[in-house]
Amino acid sequence: MDFYYIYKALSHPGHNRYVMPFTLDERLMHAREAERTLGSRIPWLVDNMDDAAHTAFGTLSNVELVVDADARIVRRRMWSDPEGLRLDLDELVGPAAQPTRVEDLDMQQLPPPPTVATGIVPPVELPGRMWPLVAEPVLGESRVPFFVKLRADGDADLINTGRGTLYLGFFLDPLYEVHWNNEAPPLKFEIQPPEGVEIAPASMTGPQVQEPADGDPREFLVNVAAQRTEEPLALTFDYYACDNDLTFCIPVKQRYRIGLQRDISHGWTFRPGGARQ
Repeated sequence: MDFYYIYKALSHPGHNRYVMPFTLDERLMHAREAERTLGSRIPWLVDNMDDAAHTAFGTLSNVELVVDADARIVRRRMWSDPEGLRLDLDELVGPAAQPTRVEDLDMQQLPPPPTVATGIVPPVELPGRMWPLVAEPVLGESRVPFFVKLRADGDADLINTGRGTLYLGFFLDPLYEVHWNNEAPPLKFEIQPPEGVEIAPASMTGPQVQEPADGDPREFLVNVAAQRTEEPLALTFDYYACDNDLTFCIPVKQRYRIGLQRDISHGWTFRPGGARQ
């Protein structure tokens, strides 16, 4: 028997500060981080950015498969069940003479990477329940990675009618070990809506923070009134990215396309303080 984990899109972006990766290289970074933090010696297979394997095998977040030597799926659960898997293997392969126990694994679990101070900037108060929207980074314009990643959510009115509240959260990616330099100009963004869409306000600037550095997300709420929702919003944002070891601090300009449709592949998200949205 060979055992593997399959990495796919994150089910809970924001949990332990991890955010959704944008490239296959970043997914590989996440798999290596999972090995580090979980202490697991089971190898990881990383799904492509279109999540083709995840879609084919079942779209829940904890699918479990048993595949035979002829590449046939002989057992599939939509949610992993260790005891059930043990019974499956007893039937398919035969009972283990010495079943592995959890304590036999000697998994040295480690915490997420450290960061600068958090809890400095209070989170915005949401008007109600929000759902993730389709937000695509415009890749290839620069060799600089997306040190900061956008999460765009919409309320039910926005998704159903095109008129409602848009949440924009700019989250530092902990795998790049960067922070906000509050002695530099704060983050600012501008939204360029397509014809037939009104945004208020269309541009905003992040808060002025007294602490010289912090790791809190920058969150904003804007109002959207769209007669048509087919065309995406174009968002540009500028910020300073500074690494925690103080080896660089550079200005960065990056872009997104934000659709006004719900992203059904984006699971429960976590906001500052661990609150699930």
